[in-house]
Amino acid sequence: MTTRRAIACLIACLALLPLAYSSRGDQAEEFRGCVSICRSRTCQSSAPEPLPLALRLARWTCEDDCKYHCMHLITDRAVEHGRRIEQYHGKWPFWRFAGMQEPASVLFSIFNFAAHAFGARKLQDRVPDEHPMKNYYLLFAFVSMNAWIWSSVFHTRDLPTTEKLDYFSAALAILYALYYTVIRLFHLYPMERTRLTAASTPSTTSRIRRLWTLVCALTFVAHISYLTLLPRFDYSYNMAFNLAIGMSHNLLWLAYSLPSSLSFIRRYPGRARSYRPPHAFKPAIFTLLTTAATALELFDFPPWGRIIDAHSLWHLATAPIAVFWYDFLVEDACDDGWRASRL
Repeated sequence: MTTRRAIACLIACLALLPLAYSSRGDQAEEFRGCVSICRSRTCQSSAPEPLPLALRLARWTCEDDCKYHCMHLITDRAVEHGRRIEQYHGKWPFWRFAGMQEPASVLFSIFNFAAHAFGARKLQDRVPDEHPMKNYYLLFAFVSMNAWIWSSVFHTRDLPTTEKLDYFSAALAILYALYYTVIRLFHLYPMERTRLTAASTPSTTSRIRRLWTLVCALTFVAHISYLTLLPRFDYSYNMAFNLAIGMSHNLLWLAYSLPSSLSFIRRYPGRARSYRPPHAFKPAIFTLLTTAATALELFDFPPWGRIIDAHSLWHLATAPIAVFWYDFLVEDACDDGWRASRL
């Protein structure tokens, strides 16, 4: 009897497995029937009408177009009769524009790209070339710009390839932020231009930096390998990975902001541990703002006007936060505490 129950439970779980990767909207008979009729009348006709150029460039198919129109037809009826608006394939119904599935998220991703591009320009113009962290910060800007490019592509068309490029690029940006943070706060940057007041020797520092670089590189390779080799994309793990890395980054900078008596961070190699610059509070503000922005994802709701949802608002909120962060990085890099440590 125990064996039979185990087999029955296994069969039931396998039968329900496809539902875990779909939504109530696309599982409804009304939606499936609509798509079936549209597909037979439009896509399987003897002379199907070609899709507009914008849709074809964005890789929409006739069946995708049927799903789009059926989704909005059913949503119109739900709004008219005061029923709940459903998600379809894990997404809310959005009005598309020029082939873009989520035009607001695309636009706000471009805002973020611009924020990092301006940040890179600010770093290039205002941070001295001999500063040991300048190249690390510039590379962070370029890695972030790459992430927002793929975010805009993914929100233009949600396809398996664009999804992975978006998620992997975002993970790289978050992991690299932690990478340069450890190098900055624990003074692991190249020793040719600065000297530490700590006990470690330049050779020891160099070895630690190389080891940290290897750890981060292997972590990223393992991360994308795990997500790529699985039969299905592990969204829960991906979210947990990014959250853990992002929180580690924020906590380290929060330690930078704490009063000297509470912080284990020596902010500048040429200053005493008690030295706390006027801009030291800014990483704490950054942590508060990023946490508040991320919380938007928890308050998911049907999009306003089928355009703006919680996820797009999160993208909108992160753009000014990025501008704020680059202003801090420039202030931190130009502090007199660095000059006191030069050879």
